[in-house]
Amino acid sequence: MMPHIFGIRHLSPASAHHVLHYLNEIKPTAVLIEGPSDATHLIPEIVHPKTKPPIAIMAYTQEVPIQTILYPFAHYSAEYQAMKWAVEEGVHVEFIDLPTDVTIALDKGKPSATEREIKESVFDQLATLADEHDYESFWERSFEHVVDSSQFVDSIHLLSTHLRELVGKEDSSFEQGVTHIRESFMKKQINRVLKEGHSPERVVVVTGSFHVDALKEEYKEESLSVPDTAKTNVTLMPYTNYRLSSYSGYGAGNAAPAYFHHMWTYMQENDRTKLPIYYLSSIANALRQSGTFRSAAEVIEGVRLAYALSSFRSEPSPTLKDLRDAATVTMGQGDFSVIADACATIEIGNMVGSLPDGVSQTSIQEDFSRQLKRLKLEKYRSTTAQVMELDIRENRRAKKRETAFLDLERSFFFHRLQLLNIEFAKPVMRAQDDATWAENWEIKWTPTVEIELIEAILQGETIELATAFVFKERLKSCDGVAAAAEMVRLAYQCGMPHVLKEARGVLQELATDTGNFVDTSQAIRDIGYVIRYGDIRQTDISPLYPIMTQLFLHATLLLVPSSACNNEFAHEMMGAIQSVHMIALEQFESVDDELWHQKLEKVAEQDNLNALLSGYACAILIERNRLTADWLSHEVSRRLSPGIPVDLGTGWFEGLCMRNKYALLSRTFIWEEMDHYISSLDEDEFRRAIVFLRRAFMLFSTSDRSKIAEILGSLWGTDELQTAEHLASPLSEEEESMLDDLNDFDFGDF
Repeated sequence: MMPHIFGIRHLSPASAHHVLHYLNEIKPTAVLIEGPSDATHLIPEIVHPKTKPPIAIMAYTQEVPIQTILYPFAHYSAEYQAMKWAVEEGVHVEFIDLPTDVTIALDKGKPSATEREIKESVFDQLATLADEHDYESFWERSFEHVVDSSQFVDSIHLLSTHLRELVGKEDSSFEQGVTHIRESFMKKQINRVLKEGHSPERVVVVTGSFHVDALKEEYKEESLSVPDTAKTNVTLMPYTNYRLSSYSGYGAGNAAPAYFHHMWTYMQENDRTKLPIYYLSSIANALRQSGTFRSAAEVIEGVRLAYALSSFRSEPSPTLKDLRDAATVTMGQGDFSVIADACATIEIGNMVGSLPDGVSQTSIQEDFSRQLKRLKLEKYRSTTAQVMELDIRENRRAKKRETAFLDLERSFFFHRLQLLNIEFAKPVMRAQDDATWAENWEIKWTPTVEIELIEAILQGETIELATAFVFKERLKSCDGVAAAAEMVRLAYQCGMPHVLKEARGVLQELATDTGNFVDTSQAIRDIGYVIRYGDIRQTDISPLYPIMTQLFLHATLLLVPSSACNNEFAHEMMGAIQSVHMIALEQFESVDDELWHQKLEKVAEQDNLNALLSGYACAILIERNRLTADWLSHEVSRRLSPGIPVDLGTGWFEGLCMRNKYALLSRTFIWEEMDHYISSLDEDEFRRAIVFLRRAFMLFSTSDRSKIAEILGSLWGTDELQTAEHLASPLSEEEESMLDDLNDFDFGDF
C-alpha cells in the first residue's frame, strides 16, 4: 500500500486550502514535503508564530565563488500550510527532496535549455488545448475555483499524467536525469519513513503536481550518481511579494502574489465572492488616489462584466484576466495603460516578510539586524526607497554619546556596507557639495541585501570584522599611491582608526617612489578629502598633513615632464591638474603653492609640451592673476600667429577655453588674434581647425556665443547685434550642404 500523494502547485491558494482539508481528513502521523532535506531543522522556525511570510530558505556554498539557491514560501503556499498544520498537531514533518549541496551541484551542470523552459512550453500547450489566453488563466479557472477537495486531488493527478506524457516527448536527457534523481531520492525518503513505523495510510506526501505519478510508483533500491558537491549552509531570510512574482524572473512564481493572497484569505472565510469586489474597488481607489475619479457605479458595472466574461466559459467565478479585462473596459475606457499602475499595485503588492530575532540567521545577518536597531534604522527595512539626511556633526544638546553621534555612526555603518558591496544604502549627490557635515543616503531593503550579507560572511562574522578583512586584503594588493590613498579615505569614512593607521603606513611607503602624475593627483584628491572634513568624524587627521606635503611636492615636480604627452592622455592630465590645483587653493598653508604656480607657468610658456595643456595652464594662471596683460597678449599673438600648425594653435585655444570663460570674454584682444589666425588659414587648414574649434565653442553657453558674436561684429566693423542675430540664425540650405561636405572631410590622424 502506498502513502497518500497530494499534488500541488507552488504558490497556489487552492492547493493550500485543499491540503489543509485533506490533512484534517486523513489525520496523518507523518507529513512529507517536497523541499531540501537538509533544511528540515528549519521547519519550527518557518512556522514560528512571529515569522511573517513571505520568507525563503536560502542555501549557500561556503567557498568563493558563493553560489546560492532559494526556496520561497508565502502564506498561501501549500508547503507552508502543511508544515504549520503538522507542527500544531504535533506530528512528524520533514522535507524529502535532494539536499541543497546536490541541487546546487546539479544546477551548475544545466545545459542552455533548462527544465523550466521545457515545462513552460508544455504548460503553454495545455493552455492552448484548453483555449485559454495563457497557463495562468488555465490553472486559475481549472484549479483555483475548484471547491471540492476530492475533485481537486483527482484533477491534479490527471494533470500530472498529461504533463509527464508531454514532457517525456521534449525533455532533454540531462533534465530527465535530474528529475529521475530527485524522484528516486524522494521515494527513498518515503520508504525510510515507512520503515520507521508509519503506516502508509497515515502518511501524506505534499509534492509538485509533476511528480505525483512518479511517487505513486513503488520504490526500487538503486544507486544514484550525483556530482561532487561543495558544503552548504542553510538559513532563512525575509522575502518580498515582488520576488515571489514571475516578473522578478522567479520561475515558480505567479504574476499576482497579492491577488492570490487575498484569494487565500477569502477561501479561509469561505466567501470567494468577495474577491472580484475587492479587486475592482481597489483599482478604483488607486485611481482616485492618483487623481482620476472613478465612481462606485463603475465598480459595480465592472463586477457584472467580469461575471459575464466568466459565464462564456460556463464558470461561476471570474479569473484574474476576466477581472483585469472588466477593469480595462469600465475604468480604463478600453485602454489598459490607464489602470496599469493600479493593477501592478493590487496584483503584486509590497508585502515584506520578517523573522523574529535569533531565528536561524548567520552571525553577520544578526549583526546587521542589531545595527539597524542600535542606529534606529529599523523602519528603513522596507522595499520602498527612502532618503535620509545625515548631519554628522556632534549634537551638543544630546546628553548621551550614542545620541550625540547617532548620524555619524549611521554614516560609518552605511560606508562599511558600501565597501562590502551590500546595497542597503547608496549615497545621493547633494546640491551643496561643500557641506562637509552633511550626507544624503537612499535606503532600500531588498532580498538581494540578504544574499549580499550571506556572501559577506566569508569575510567576517560581523559587519565591522568583514570590513576590516576587506581592508586588509585590499591593502596587500595596493600597487601605487592612488590605491593606498583611496584606502585611507575609505577607512576614514568607515570610522576605522586602526585600519586608517595601517593604510597611512602603506601610503607613506609608496609615496617615496611615486613617478606618475595622474596617480599622485588621485592620491592628493583623496587625502585632500579627508583633510577637508577635518576631525568632524572624530578621527585624528594630523598625521596626514606631512604626507599631503610630500605628495604635493612630487606632483609639482612631475607636472612639466608629464605634460609632454599626446592629446588622448592630455584630457586625463587636465583632470589631474585640477585636483592638484584645488589642493593648492585649499591647503596653501601646508603645501608649496608658489612652486606649483611656477611649474604651471612653465607648462603655459613652453612650446615642446602638449598645446592643450599649455592653454589649460594659461587659463588657470589667468584665474589666479598670475599673468600680466602684456604677457598674455604676447602669448595669444604667438600661439595664434599665421604659420602655427592648426593642431597646435586651435588645440591651445581649446585648452584656454576649458576654464573661466568669462575671463576670456572680457579680453577683446584674444578674439582679435583668433580672428586674424583663422583668416590666415587655407581651406584644408581651416577644416582641420574646425575639429578643435567646435569642441572649444561647445563649452560656451548660448548667451556666451552671442557675446562672442558681438565682439567679432565690432572687430569686423559691422553692427554688433545684427552680427549676433545672423550667427545665431538657422543655417541656409547652402550652409547645410557645406556642413555635409565638411563631415565627409578626411581628418587623417584626427
